[in-house]
Amino acid sequence: MSFRATLDAIELLDSGVVDGEQVVKFLKDLGLDHVETTAVRGGKGSTDFVKMVIPGSHGKTKGEGQPTLGIIGRLGGIGARPEMIGLVSDGDGAVSALAIGIKLARMKKCGDVLPGDVIVTTHVCPDAPTQPHDPVPFMGSPVDMDIMNKYEVDPEMDAVLSIDTTKGNRIINHKGFAISPTVKEGYILRVSEDLLEIMSIVTGRLPATFPITMQDITPYGNGVYHVNSILQPATATCAPCVGIAITTETAVPGCATGASHVVDIEQVVRFAVEVAKSFGAGKCRFFDEKDFNTMVQLYGPMNHLQTLGKNC
Repeated sequence: MSFRATLDAIELLDSGVVDGEQVVKFLKDLGLDHVETTAVRGGKGSTDFVKMVIPGSHGKTKGEGQPTLGIIGRLGGIGARPEMIGLVSDGDGAVSALAIGIKLARMKKCGDVLPGDVIVTTHVCPDAPTQPHDPVPFMGSPVDMDIMNKYEVDPEMDAVLSIDTTKGNRIINHKGFAISPTVKEGYILRVSEDLLEIMSIVTGRLPATFPITMQDITPYGNGVYHVNSILQPATATCAPCVGIAITTETAVPGCATGASHVVDIEQVVRFAVEVAKSFGAGKCRFFDEKDFNTMVQLYGPMNHLQTLGKNC
């Protein structure tokens, strides 16, 4: 189980003074050697990006060929101080990413080493700005999306799980978490059957998915509506990306406090760990390569959707 890891992550991040160095120290004390932080200042403040690499028994870090899973905890900030006091709902992505790193570090220490490498990234900002959004306010970010993708999307990632609080909408009416269709190089592909199967096993319930639009897979800054930033990593890589949305039945502002649900986050952590086990062993497909190649042959590349477009 991952409750201890999830609670540890919440306790560490629910702070007005936490920074990347504290997160790195916590992980290194657990025996995780490949962890680093980088402080970056933007137009609306600063944040600390954190990157964890958990080597697999047969991964690229060992000179072998098992695939690398990327897990990104996507958010604007873990807090909106001084306007709001405490951990905000938007911080669930960072909590999930840190909890996954904690769980994998403890597993490795106990001899449970995954086949492939896992790269986990997120950022820590206790005082991010807020911004207007319909139907409820969003959390902003101290840095722009290009900077976030630069530090969170690693070229070694062969597939990406992007975890993001997705509560500020009226299109997902399910409490827990839901997964998106796979996005690859501007194409929205079918939902992965392997991920649906893992989700059913982890939750003990029928899998939940959420709809996405072409707007959602284009970069921020082009002036069109995005449900949130959950699929922004797909604009910065050719690897297949799947969004893991932490969801609620009602629309909850990203800047709301007291809105993080431990049970839901813990399920996301277990899901991501199980995907990492299976993907690193070559037993989990994010997309059907034959279908994707057929789409490209029939309709051409869609990489232009990964750009800001003609007029930007």
